[in-house]
Amino acid sequence: LRSTILNRLSQAHKWGLAKKHTLPKLPYAYNALEPTISAEIMELHYSKHHAAYVNNYNVAEEQLQLATSKDDIGKILSLTPALHFNGGGHLNHSIFWKNLSPNGGGLPKGDLLVAIERDFVSFDKFKEQMTAQAIGVQGSGWAWLGWNAVLKRLQLVQCANQFALEATTGLKPLLGIDVWEHAYYLQYKNVRPDYVKAIWDVINWQDVSERFAKC
Repeated sequence: LRSTILNRLSQAHKWGLAKKHTLPKLPYAYNALEPTISAEIMELHYSKHHAAYVNNYNVAEEQLQLATSKDDIGKILSLTPALHFNGGGHLNHSIFWKNLSPNGGGLPKGDLLVAIERDFVSFDKFKEQMTAQAIGVQGSGWAWLGWNAVLKRLQLVQCANQFALEATTGLKPLLGIDVWEHAYYLQYKNVRPDYVKAIWDVINWQDVSERFAKC
């Protein structure tokens, strides 16, 4: 997997195809998700943490381009952690912001709800299991609802740190819950369960359904 990613990045730089990554526009105001997520957390999470992933990913890609031009294999391989961490952080958060909405909460509809009830018995069982997955992440990471194209079913998994779901598991990301402390600590302190239980009130099921429809 790592060699494949590095090869693709190297080829992109070789042919001048790589472009600077930018911070995507937040689809709502910082205070739009209150009281579930405070404006202070949203501003710091988006403008500081996500921005840092974008900036550091660009730096790592620039270093990769230079290392590739020098055929410095050792340097290329040493950049793998930075590319995974910062690239994953950028990708994960780009999905996360759209997974949330001030008009969110409630139940999904249509094909997504049918699939959830098929694969988890009921929406309540699904919610219970994903909540447990998110609360149970050791240290920092994410809980994800993904689509397994091989088994043709929905699947819940944990991803440590900022590892991107599809790159590490092959699952198509549909819904992610960020349980890094910077996502909740200023508001919920060390009580992660309160944050995870509250975030269901702002889940954007329309966005999740649109992602599911593309699988």
